[in-house]
Amino acid sequence: MNHEFAGEHMCPKYEGAINVLGKRWTGLIIHVLLRGTVRFKDIREMVPHMSDKMLSERLKELEELEILERRVYPETPVRIEYELTEKGKDLRPVIDSIHEWGQKWM
Repeated sequence: MNHEFAGEHMCPKYEGAINVLGKRWTGLIIHVLLRGTVRFKDIREMVPHMSDKMLSERLKELEELEILERRVYPETPVRIEYELTEKGKDLRPVIDSIHEWGQKWM
């Protein structure tokens, strides 16, 4: 054990960020949303191994965290689009860094 860190606690804000980004599928969803406004089917096509139920749950979580915005257009049929908020767009360097690390080491 490194005694230099003994007794120190993890920063709660860092821990919160890791808890959000560390959830399965969340980083991939954000990666897709960084391209711009998308619909549910667009995300599903780009992240094909995720169930519709899981995608719905993650989108709802990200909306509650104000990382994305869900827009409903009262057309026939109803059109729903998802777009990152400023808070979500601020994740670009984080997602880019993870991508670069993955390219180098995975």
